Amino acid sequence: MKAVTCRRYGGPDVLKIDDLPQPAPGPGEIEIAVHTATVNRTDTATLRAKPFFARAMTGWLRPHHRISGMEFAGIVARVGPNCGRFALGERVFGLSEDRFGAHAQYLIMPEAGAVAVVPDSVALDQAVICEGAWYARSTVAQLGPGQNILIYGASGAIGTAAVQLAKASGVHVTAVVATRHLDLARDLGADVVLDYTVEDFTALDERFDLVFDAVGHTSWFACRKLLKPGGLFCATDLGPAWSNIWLGIWYALIGSRRVSVPFPTDVSGFVSELADLMRDGRIRGVFDRRYPLEQIAEAFRYVETGQKTGIVRIDIVA
Repeated sequence: MKAVTCRRYGGPDVLKIDDLPQPAPGPGEIEIAVHTATVNRTDTATLRAKPFFARAMTGWLRPHHRISGMEFAGIVARVGPNCGRFALGERVFGLSEDRFGAHAQYLIMPEAGAVAVVPDSVALDQAVICEGAWYARSTVAQLGPGQNILIYGASGAIGTAAVQLAKASGVHVTAVVATRHLDLARDLGADVVLDYTVEDFTALDERFDLVFDAVGHTSWFACRKLLKPGGLFCATDLGPAWSNIWLGIWYALIGSRRVSVPFPTDVSGFVSELADLMRDGRIRGVFDRRYPLEQIAEAFRYVETGQKTGIVRIDIVA
């Protein structure tokens, strides 16, 4: 099979497309013929081992995982012994967040892992929405009906998912985007849409239960006046000089929850939940460019520009 391999940390140029033996599923595992994958911020950060302490999980000297990619949609090609959850030929999607390997024609996944059936109403190449939604959910899940959230950077994979997940939970959403994304944010259901290129959103009179920096381009210091008493600032980035980490630790020590960099959990349960949300039409993918597997390095370079809208797809048809 063809697969994107990475034997050392670095930029997109370290990625290679190799011919590798096709894997076989063991007990409790399924083999997926991958149709579509993505390149996301997690992939690019993992490739460069940023931040450095992430190497404790990905490998100190070189990547533990030979094949890159964590998100996939495809067809169940084979099932191992003691499997009964999925049938041959069934359309599935999910996240390989702990072993990667999605940038390949075939992927082995635990049957009990983060895999779910793609709803009949969703095209297979439209089902790769897990990564951004998983990170968004860890923040949005802290709110309930009647509360409000400001989402800065509501046009990326995390931000577009956050808008939809918040609306599905009955939360009032203020989305902050660039001019070219105003219509997109409205179409996703945002109640208020602000253009940060012409308006200083940090000067708003309104106060929020949660301010979510979905792109890592603002800070608690800039946004603190937007928070209600007891309000929470969440970010997908460590912040200037890792300020989000230090502030999160400080507030935790004094018994407060003012700053957080939420780490998502329960990926298996969330993928099943996401399938239900897609089936009901409460969340959909927002897609930018798509690349063939042979142009994987170009896809990484584009994602690293920080200019993508929603999700960048990779076409991989075994």
